[in-house]
Amino acid sequence: MRPLDPRLVRSTAAVRVHLVVTVACGFAATALILLQAWLVARTIAGATAGATEALGATIAAVGAIALTRAALAYAAEAAALRSAARVKSDLRRRLVRHVAAADPATTDAGELATLATRGLDALDDYIARYLPQLVLAVLVPVAVLAVVFRADWISGLVIALTLPLIPLFMALVGMHTEARTRRQWHLLQRLGGHFLDVVEGLPTLAVFRRAKAEAALIRRVTDAHREATMRTLRVAFLSAFVLEVLATLAVALVAVEIGLRLLYGRLDLETALLVLILAPEAYLPLREVGARFHASMEGVTAAERVFAALERPAVAPAPAAPVRPAPRPAVRFAGTHLTYPGRDAAALGGVDLTLRPGTTTLVTGRSGAGKTSLLALLLRFAEPTAGRVVVTAADGREVDLADVDPDTWRLRIAWLPQHPYLFDASVADNIRLGLPDAPDQAVRRAAGRAEAEEVIDALPDGYATPLGERGHRLSAGQRQRIALARAFLRQETLDAPIVLLDEPTAHLDPENAAAVRAGVARLLHGRTGVIVAHDEGWSDLADEVVRLEAGVLVEAARA
Repeated sequence: MRPLDPRLVRSTAAVRVHLVVTVACGFAATALILLQAWLVARTIAGATAGATEALGATIAAVGAIALTRAALAYAAEAAALRSAARVKSDLRRRLVRHVAAADPATTDAGELATLATRGLDALDDYIARYLPQLVLAVLVPVAVLAVVFRADWISGLVIALTLPLIPLFMALVGMHTEARTRRQWHLLQRLGGHFLDVVEGLPTLAVFRRAKAEAALIRRVTDAHREATMRTLRVAFLSAFVLEVLATLAVALVAVEIGLRLLYGRLDLETALLVLILAPEAYLPLREVGARFHASMEGVTAAERVFAALERPAVAPAPAAPVRPAPRPAVRFAGTHLTYPGRDAAALGGVDLTLRPGTTTLVTGRSGAGKTSLLALLLRFAEPTAGRVVVTAADGREVDLADVDPDTWRLRIAWLPQHPYLFDASVADNIRLGLPDAPDQAVRRAAGRAEAEEVIDALPDGYATPLGERGHRLSAGQRQRIALARAFLRQETLDAPIVLLDEPTAHLDPENAAAVRAGVARLLHGRTGVIVAHDEGWSDLADEVVRLEAGVLVEAARA
């Protein structure tokens, strides 16, 4: 992790003012430390030698410096906390403005909620405590070394040789902690996004009695976040112990060599006291930086996510996909009936409907009206019990769909179901489903057109991240985007001329629904499409709207 993200300095005036104040306070604090050490050493050495005439004034000066240091520390922290509040407020406003002014699909709902609340609140430790301590960690050791070298070069050499050990161990521990903190933050984001999806779909979960299963899944994600947090804290506590031991041993080494030379009369008492008082002050700021580093990591990670969101284009341009000329079929339902085995009532009863080439048809109706059965016939998951489904061939002849090989026919279809199934494989393999030889470039292009790139980039290993059975690592909205990318890859690789969508945004939060809707609009362009939905909310993308009731076509109108 960089000690200071330059984007914070460039974009937030409060940080620039805070840095100036922090540096000024750091210089003042360093001067007071050196002055206090010199006065204490002079007072004790003078009292030991019997020079007590100015003892009272010197003690009063030491007390005044101690009070000044305390007041300076209090004022600096109060100013730092105010600066932190201004920085958080500024970043929140910019984040909300960016999302409100752009396509809501550019930011996942769970990520946005986590960033704008818990995430940015963690910046307090970074701005109010870590940055001031970082300034002291630069100024104090350098000033102490300069004074100690002037007073006793041997002690200065010992401090100079042992001092770099603390930042070295800090860097080693920090690299390990950063990875753990990023995992912790990712789990928190996932928890927030999944919880939001569950709340949005709570009525449906209750109807299908899946609420307990979702509660168990939230419990598992929560436990994973708790365990990741505890592992991060364990590393932080151990690193603090290591830094404390290193600093203590280094000060003890200085004290031993000072004591031996003082014993043999090779060093005067005032110099020895000055060095002994200043030696711990050289290591203290570095130890404090190590402690503050772990406390501030969550805030820094959140700030990086905020800047990543702000730097994304307001409307992400979709990569252009090559379009190969291919016949766009017309599909006609001619008196089509469908009755499922074991049932008396017909799912479809005498449907007459034409899907014109290159147009989109919206099929609406209540649950059980026959909408899904219509898609089942088109996908060859079911066969008509009466009537026909006719397809226009490349030469203009009409062919009964029952005479077409099902596998060959399905290669011409890009399908987005309401509940897409994701396998326990990588993101790329899930997008390539049925097309194992599709190149990486095509997979990435499909993800971009489906508004899924930011979801994939946020995963630990990007396109190589395993999603788990049924895609449990993703929220419902994120799963739908991956499935949409699968449809785009099929459309591009096979030039699939038919697009079928079954309730593509049902039970999604507004942000994910907007992302899927934007991708669907691109997927339908120039294709023969069918959208199945409960209402006419998709009518702006449709050329024709039809309504089914109890398996019968009751209304058809041009949109």
